[in-house]
Amino acid sequence: MTRIRPFRPGDEPALAEICLKTADAGADATGVLDDDELWAKVFVLPYIARHPEFAFVVETDDERVAGYIVGVPDTRAFEEWFRDEWWPRHAADYALPELERTRQDGIVRYAYGRGPGAEPYGDQYPAHLHIDLLPELQGQGWGRRLIDTLVAALREAGVTGLHLAAASENTGAIAFYPRVGFTPIPSHEGVQAFGRSLT
Repeated sequence: MTRIRPFRPGDEPALAEICLKTADAGADATGVLDDDELWAKVFVLPYIARHPEFAFVVETDDERVAGYIVGVPDTRAFEEWFRDEWWPRHAADYALPELERTRQDGIVRYAYGRGPGAEPYGDQYPAHLHIDLLPELQGQGWGRRLIDTLVAALREAGVTGLHLAAASENTGAIAFYPRVGFTPIPSHEGVQAFGRSLT
């Protein structure tokens, strides 16, 4: 039976693959970058490395992981850790581009620029999340259930607010988040951010 369970060591390759298969505004991003592994190194693997207790997966009947949600309770602290500890382990593989000529350049520049206070949402909504489901799970309520699972864990930890950002062209995600309790908040160009109070 398909179910939600906590992340466990050994899930990392599946989460990296799901991240890749959904990274292009919800579509498969294989081949979009020169290095397919960059997506996961920025958008999922650091989250499970730092806060595995806020990571949950959807496991299918045949015991495949086909979706996940990852979160951090304190965005400022996480971004400081990303800048000081996580990204230096990977930066040697990615020179900082002077200009953004490609999509990979943009992601690498984003990774180098991460740090506490880089995003304005963390004061009112200190936690943030990333969620991805393979198409086989979409439209069946698993996204809502994953969010409910993470929200319960964050509330138990005393977290008062949660935010996320979706690419502006990801129309499915932008339509989904208000249906699960998120409100659009002022955002950077190219993204739509959402916030949700947990109090």
